[in-house]
Amino acid sequence: MPNSLNMQTGARNGKTAIVTGATRGIGAAIARRLALDGFSVVLTFVQDGAAADAQVAVIRAAGGRATAVQADVSDADRFEQLFDEAEAAYGGSDVLVNNAGVMMLSTIVEATDDHFDQQVAVNLHGAFNGMREAGKRLRPGGRIISISSSIVGLYLPTFGIYAATKSAIEAMTRILAKELRGKSITVNAVAPGPVAIDTMLNGQSPEVVEQLNQLELSKRLSEVEDIASVVSFLAGSQGGWINGQVLRADGGLV
Repeated sequence: MPNSLNMQTGARNGKTAIVTGATRGIGAAIARRLALDGFSVVLTFVQDGAAADAQVAVIRAAGGRATAVQADVSDADRFEQLFDEAEAAYGGSDVLVNNAGVMMLSTIVEATDDHFDQQVAVNLHGAFNGMREAGKRLRPGGRIISISSSIVGLYLPTFGIYAATKSAIEAMTRILAKELRGKSITVNAVAPGPVAIDTMLNGQSPEVVEQLNQLELSKRLSEVEDIASVVSFLAGSQGGWINGQVLRADGGLV
């Protein structure tokens, strides 16, 4: 994963994006890309403040505007405060990217209550908190973008609870888009396939990595920039006519 933007940040567009779980991986790439697009970016983290500060430093060094805010997305009150802080820093919010998530693999029979509760709390309840608050607080022309997963359509063993949370996100995405009809706020989800990030590759044998590569029609794992580019499209002016959709950015996996 690159540690810096490939080019200087473009002219500021006067808009603000909140990206949850933006200290590393897909979330960090999305934050960097939206800053490149001219957004002021609020990055959230739970524990690793140093990693969040490093991402802010990268964005600022390229000429962008960014702030790191500690926030547990599963806490509804804290999510409300997050929007307050974005408004205090940049005047309001225009884009929410629900990216924060955890993946704990286990067969359903062997899964513990903690496996279930943590994934539901962060992945599902966190996305719900974000959708609910963003539906109230985003300015006209706003975008709600949630990160799902193409694992939803594969039904692979050990992914049961994780896939269930992401499937629920997709359902809420489609329904919220209809509920916000006429409010000039779009609601979409992006569903990546396997991505070349540490949480996906750590502990995997070369044989397993090669199997993951072969799953996608392009015969390579997605890079974080592939996913960030899709989010950039949905967040930008050209994505305004896309609403209530799940874009499977998975190289043809599903």
